[in-house]
Amino acid sequence: MSEIDQQDAPGAAADIWTPAAILADLDGTLVDSVASSERAWGALARRRGLDEDETHRFAMGRPTRETIALLVPEDERVAEQGKVDSDEVDDAGTVVAYPGAVELLAGRIPIAIVTSGSTALATARLRGAGLEPPAVLITADSITRGKPDPEPFLLGARGLGVDPARCLVLEDAPPGIESGLAAGMSVVAFRTTHPEQELGRATVVLDSLVEAVARLL
Repeated sequence: MSEIDQQDAPGAAADIWTPAAILADLDGTLVDSVASSERAWGALARRRGLDEDETHRFAMGRPTRETIALLVPEDERVAEQGKVDSDEVDDAGTVVAYPGAVELLAGRIPIAIVTSGSTALATARLRGAGLEPPAVLITADSITRGKPDPEPFLLGARGLGVDPARCLVLEDAPPGIESGLAAGMSVVAFRTTHPEQELGRATVVLDSLVEAVARLL
Protein backbone atom coordinates (compact mmCIF):
# COMPACT_ATOMS: atom_id res chain seq x y z
CA MET A 1 0.00 0.00 0.00
CA SER A 2 1.32 3.38 -0.93
CA GLU A 3 0.36 6.47 1.07
CA ILE A 4 1.36 10.08 1.52
CA ASP A 5 0.33 11.29 4.97
CA GLN A 6 0.74 15.04 5.28
CA GLN A 7 -0.06 15.77 8.90
CA ASP A 8 0.78 19.46 8.54
CA ALA A 9 -1.46 20.01 5.51
CA PRO A 10 -4.53 22.24 5.80
CA GLY A 11 -7.46 20.23 7.11
CA ALA A 12 -5.27 17.51 8.65
CA ALA A 13 -6.68 15.88 11.78
CA ALA A 14 -5.44 13.19 14.11
CA ASP A 15 -8.77 11.38 13.88
CA ILE A 16 -9.07 11.52 10.09
CA TRP A 17 -10.26 7.90 9.99
CA THR A 18 -13.05 8.43 12.54
CA PRO A 19 -15.12 11.19 10.90
CA ALA A 20 -18.68 12.04 11.87
CA ALA A 21 -19.61 12.06 8.17
CA ILE A 22 -18.15 11.32 4.75
CA LEU A 23 -18.54 13.61 1.74
CA ALA A 24 -17.62 11.65 -1.36
CA ASP A 25 -17.09 12.84 -4.89
CA LEU A 26 -18.68 10.54 -7.48
CA ASP A 27 -16.70 10.29 -10.72
CA GLY A 28 -13.21 8.94 -10.20
CA THR A 29 -13.96 8.32 -6.52
CA LEU A 30 -16.97 5.99 -6.24
CA VAL A 31 -17.41 5.11 -9.91
CA ASP A 32 -15.19 4.78 -12.96
CA SER A 33 -16.79 7.01 -15.58
CA VAL A 34 -13.63 8.09 -17.39
CA ALA A 35 -14.39 6.35 -20.69
CA SER A 36 -17.97 7.61 -20.71
CA SER A 37 -16.86 11.17 -19.95
CA GLU A 38 -14.14 10.99 -22.59
CA ARG A 39 -16.71 10.05 -25.22
CA ALA A 40 -19.01 12.98 -24.39
CA TRP A 41 -16.27 15.61 -24.11
CA GLY A 42 -14.43 14.16 -27.09
CA ALA A 43 -17.55 14.68 -29.19
CA LEU A 44 -17.74 18.31 -28.04
CA ALA A 45 -14.05 18.80 -28.81
CA ARG A 46 -14.55 17.50 -32.34
CA ARG A 47 -17.54 19.81 -32.84
CA ARG A 48 -15.51 22.80 -31.62
CA GLY A 49 -12.17 21.95 -33.26
CA LEU A 50 -10.46 21.42 -29.89
CA ASP A 51 -7.95 18.84 -28.69
CA GLU A 52 -9.93 15.91 -27.29
CA ASP A 53 -7.55 14.91 -24.48
CA GLU A 54 -7.01 18.48 -23.30
CA THR A 55 -10.74 19.23 -23.38
CA HIS A 56 -11.60 16.20 -21.26
CA ARG A 57 -8.83 16.90 -18.78
CA PHE A 58 -9.93 20.54 -18.50
CA ALA A 59 -13.51 19.45 -17.79
CA MET A 60 -12.71 16.95 -15.03
CA GLY A 61 -13.85 18.05 -11.57
CA ARG A 62 -15.78 21.11 -12.77
CA PRO A 63 -19.51 21.61 -13.36
CA THR A 64 -20.32 21.20 -17.05
CA ARG A 65 -21.78 24.70 -17.27
CA GLU A 66 -18.54 26.25 -16.00
CA THR A 67 -16.42 24.30 -18.49
CA ILE A 68 -18.77 25.13 -21.36
CA ALA A 69 -18.68 28.82 -20.39
CA LEU A 70 -14.90 28.80 -20.84
CA LEU A 71 -14.88 26.90 -24.15
CA VAL A 72 -17.98 27.93 -26.08
CA PRO A 73 -19.33 31.31 -27.32
CA GLU A 74 -22.18 32.58 -25.15
CA ASP A 75 -24.94 32.16 -27.74
CA GLU A 76 -24.08 28.47 -28.19
CA ARG A 77 -23.59 27.44 -24.56
CA VAL A 78 -27.10 26.23 -23.76
CA ALA A 79 -27.18 23.91 -26.77
CA GLU A 80 -23.69 22.52 -26.14
CA GLN A 81 -24.33 21.94 -22.44
CA GLY A 82 -27.54 20.12 -23.28
CA LYS A 83 -25.71 17.91 -25.78
CA VAL A 84 -22.88 17.01 -23.38
CA ASP A 85 -25.38 16.32 -20.59
CA SER A 86 -27.56 14.08 -22.77
CA ASP A 87 -24.54 12.22 -24.17
CA GLU A 88 -23.29 11.45 -20.66
CA VAL A 89 -26.70 10.40 -19.32
CA ASP A 90 -27.29 8.16 -22.35
CA ASP A 91 -23.90 6.50 -21.73
CA ALA A 92 -24.36 6.05 -17.97
CA GLY A 93 -24.94 2.33 -18.30
CA THR A 94 -21.23 1.85 -19.08
CA VAL A 95 -20.13 3.24 -15.71
CA VAL A 96 -18.86 0.78 -13.09
CA ALA A 97 -18.51 1.06 -9.32
CA TYR A 98 -15.06 0.97 -7.77
CA PRO A 99 -14.41 -1.80 -5.24
CA GLY A 100 -15.52 -0.56 -1.84
CA ALA A 101 -18.25 1.78 -3.09
CA VAL A 102 -21.14 -0.52 -2.13
CA GLU A 103 -19.73 -1.05 1.36
CA LEU A 104 -19.08 2.66 1.88
CA LEU A 105 -22.61 3.70 0.91
CA ALA A 106 -24.09 1.00 3.15
CA GLY A 107 -21.75 1.66 6.06
CA ARG A 108 -22.41 3.08 9.49
CA ILE A 109 -20.95 6.54 8.77
CA PRO A 110 -23.43 9.06 7.32
CA ILE A 111 -22.48 9.90 3.74
CA ALA A 112 -23.34 12.47 1.12
CA ILE A 113 -22.24 12.49 -2.49
CA VAL A 114 -20.89 15.84 -3.70
CA THR A 115 -20.42 15.89 -7.46
CA SER A 116 -19.90 18.46 -10.19
CA GLY A 117 -22.36 16.65 -12.44
CA SER A 118 -26.08 17.31 -12.70
CA THR A 119 -28.64 15.48 -10.58
CA ALA A 120 -29.83 13.56 -13.64
CA LEU A 121 -26.30 12.48 -14.51
CA ALA A 122 -25.31 11.57 -10.96
CA THR A 123 -28.46 9.50 -10.49
CA ALA A 124 -28.02 7.78 -13.86
CA ARG A 125 -24.38 6.93 -13.18
CA LEU A 126 -25.05 5.64 -9.68
CA ARG A 127 -27.83 3.38 -10.86
CA GLY A 128 -25.85 2.37 -13.94
CA ALA A 129 -23.10 1.24 -11.58
CA GLY A 130 -25.58 -0.63 -9.37
CA LEU A 131 -25.43 1.90 -6.52
CA GLU A 132 -28.38 3.48 -4.73
CA PRO A 133 -28.19 7.29 -4.47
CA PRO A 134 -27.88 8.46 -0.85
CA ALA A 135 -30.42 10.75 0.78
CA VAL A 136 -28.05 13.73 0.51
CA LEU A 137 -26.87 14.32 -3.05
CA ILE A 138 -25.19 17.65 -3.83
CA THR A 139 -24.91 18.28 -7.57
CA ALA A 140 -24.36 21.11 -10.02
CA ASP A 141 -28.09 21.79 -9.70
CA SER A 142 -27.70 22.46 -5.95
CA ILE A 143 -24.95 25.08 -6.05
CA THR A 144 -24.10 28.54 -7.31
CA ARG A 145 -20.31 28.05 -7.23
CA GLY A 146 -18.62 24.78 -8.13
CA LYS A 147 -15.39 23.21 -6.95
CA PRO A 148 -12.77 24.51 -6.06
CA ASP A 149 -15.12 26.84 -4.16
CA PRO A 150 -16.00 25.34 -0.73
CA GLU A 151 -19.75 25.73 -1.29
CA PRO A 152 -20.46 22.17 -2.53
CA PHE A 153 -18.87 20.44 0.46
CA LEU A 154 -20.30 22.92 2.95
CA LEU A 155 -23.75 22.16 1.55
CA GLY A 156 -23.04 18.45 1.93
CA ALA A 157 -22.12 18.90 5.59
CA ARG A 158 -25.22 21.02 6.15
CA GLY A 159 -27.40 18.40 4.49
CA LEU A 160 -26.10 15.78 6.91
CA GLY A 161 -26.29 18.14 9.89
CA VAL A 162 -22.60 17.69 10.70
CA ASP A 163 -19.94 20.26 11.58
CA PRO A 164 -17.69 20.67 8.49
CA ALA A 165 -14.59 20.17 10.64
CA ARG A 166 -15.83 16.66 11.49
CA CYS A 167 -16.32 15.62 7.86
CA LEU A 168 -13.93 13.65 5.67
CA VAL A 169 -13.82 14.36 1.93
CA LEU A 170 -13.03 11.61 -0.60
CA GLU A 171 -11.82 13.00 -3.93
CA ASP A 172 -9.80 12.32 -7.05
CA ALA A 173 -9.39 15.75 -8.68
CA PRO A 174 -7.46 18.91 -7.74
CA PRO A 175 -10.55 21.22 -7.80
CA GLY A 176 -12.29 18.88 -5.36
CA ILE A 177 -9.26 18.71 -3.09
CA GLU A 178 -9.11 22.50 -2.95
CA SER A 179 -12.86 22.68 -2.32
CA GLY A 180 -12.67 20.31 0.63
CA LEU A 181 -9.67 22.03 2.17
CA ALA A 182 -11.31 25.44 1.76
CA ALA A 183 -14.34 24.06 3.61
CA GLY A 184 -12.07 23.19 6.55
CA MET A 185 -12.19 19.43 5.99
CA SER A 186 -9.60 16.67 5.77
CA VAL A 187 -9.28 15.26 2.26
CA VAL A 188 -8.33 11.76 1.13
CA ALA A 189 -7.41 11.71 -2.56
CA PHE A 190 -7.12 8.69 -4.85
CA ARG A 191 -4.69 8.09 -7.70
CA THR A 192 -7.47 7.13 -10.09
CA THR A 193 -7.63 9.98 -12.62
CA HIS A 194 -4.78 12.41 -11.91
CA PRO A 195 -1.00 12.08 -11.53
CA GLU A 196 0.61 12.07 -8.12
CA GLN A 197 2.00 15.59 -8.41
CA GLU A 198 -1.49 17.07 -8.80
CA LEU A 199 -2.78 15.50 -5.58
CA GLY A 200 -0.14 16.78 -3.18
CA ARG A 201 -2.44 19.22 -1.37
CA ALA A 202 -4.62 16.40 -0.04
CA THR A 203 -4.30 15.37 3.60
CA VAL A 204 -3.72 11.75 2.55
CA VAL A 205 -3.21 10.19 -0.89
CA LEU A 206 -4.09 6.52 -1.50
CA ASP A 207 -4.17 4.27 -4.53
CA SER A 208 -7.81 3.29 -4.27
CA LEU A 209 -11.15 3.65 -2.53
CA VAL A 210 -10.96 0.16 -1.08
CA GLU A 211 -7.92 1.20 0.98
CA ALA A 212 -9.91 4.03 2.57
CA VAL A 213 -12.93 1.81 3.19
CA ALA A 214 -10.74 -0.69 5.05
CA ARG A 215 -9.78 2.08 7.48
CA LEU A 216 -13.20 3.67 7.79
CA LEU A 217 -15.53 0.70 8.23
